[in-house]
Amino acid sequence: MSNEIKNLIDINNINNNLNQSYWEKKSLSKYDYIVIGSGIVGLSTAISIKERSPQSSVLVLERDTHPNGASTKNAGFACVGSLTEILDDLKTMSEQEVLDLVNARYRGLALLRKRLGDNNIGYKNNGSFELIDSTSSLSNGSILKEKIEQVNKLLRRVFPSDAFTLCTNEEMKSFGFSDKICSFLIKNNFEGEIDTGKMMFQYTELALSWNVHIKNGSRVLSFTDNHEDGVVVLVENPFALSNLTLTKPMEFHCKKLAICTNAFTGDLIDGIDITPGRGQVLITDPIPGLQLKGIYHFDEGYYYFREKDGCILFGGGRNLDFKTEATTEFKLNPMILNKLYQLLQDHIIPNTRFTVNTVWCGIMAFGKDKKPIIQFHNGSKNVVLGVRMGGMGVAIGSLVGKLLSDMLINSNNNNNNDNSINNLNNNTVNNLISKL
Repeated sequence: MSNEIKNLIDINNINNNLNQSYWEKKSLSKYDYIVIGSGIVGLSTAISIKERSPQSSVLVLERDTHPNGASTKNAGFACVGSLTEILDDLKTMSEQEVLDLVNARYRGLALLRKRLGDNNIGYKNNGSFELIDSTSSLSNGSILKEKIEQVNKLLRRVFPSDAFTLCTNEEMKSFGFSDKICSFLIKNNFEGEIDTGKMMFQYTELALSWNVHIKNGSRVLSFTDNHEDGVVVLVENPFALSNLTLTKPMEFHCKKLAICTNAFTGDLIDGIDITPGRGQVLITDPIPGLQLKGIYHFDEGYYYFREKDGCILFGGGRNLDFKTEATTEFKLNPMILNKLYQLLQDHIIPNTRFTVNTVWCGIMAFGKDKKPIIQFHNGSKNVVLGVRMGGMGVAIGSLVGKLLSDMLINSNNNNNNDNSINNLNNNTVNNLISKL
């Protein structure tokens, strides 16, 4: 009898080598929207879709147990941009482009705080400062004052008052930094700090409260846009790890797809202008009597440190080894970490004993300029990209997610031709703020 059944039923063909039941295919694999990536941008996209379209089904696919790129690895800086960063941007970008970028960060932080609540994310404004070292071209006091006024004048179109204030010599000396890394100290009046862990916990809780489905351990292998028939997303089959006969990926189907994978987008899309940037970070054990509060940057933002729970968190140094750090590999760089230790010991808290508690690295995404990639993929009306946050995901991630949701939902109301999608694409990117 068994031989007759084998002749009548082609088991491998019927099961498609997936071992998916009828119920899984019918009810557990089809969604209105799928979001790839459960970081800040991904969760904001999912939540924003539900805010506008509560009846829609939304699935977030995350390859790890939790987002593991930059969203959970960052230093918790709520930044809009330091003086030297903005001056550097003005060398390669127009004034309007710089204004749009700073405005997006400012508005994005406002959305993050409003959506999750300051207490829930540990938001504080204990001051934000930039250290100007003795070798900087801005270490001349008159030149520095001139540049501060220039940038403040420009940013008055964004902020209600001056963004930057030059600290007095007495104020600067009170911090105890060495003269080598701090010949002048600039205060940024519109930056703060958050608790990254609390923020991501609250974002996940909010998504779940909107009935967003989140599947962890779901590594997306590829996707296919079938146009009017929606998008097929292929996910690595977990059964294949223990059963060599179940080798084909799992299939998920959706009407619309958002790709929010930042530095890892190259795993899904070839030729995209994204260069990963790995950031090395350390945190000390609690330091008795530590008076340091707030957040600090120096060397055009390549170094950054802050106080957290009586400890100092210190990261950066990517500019010491750009080539090695342009990777998505999670690996510590001893040379950079040793430099961080040395700077902390000799210049940030000199004559203070400390021990390092933990070291880690996160992966950011950069490109030819600092503008994020927010666009439809290859003229599709079904697939959007929100990637390349430029190390500013905390600031702009929530806003980018809201914009992606608007693009996907609004595309349903546009004619299905290339011109309409391209026009929508250009309009949304060029008017990032006005569309929201």
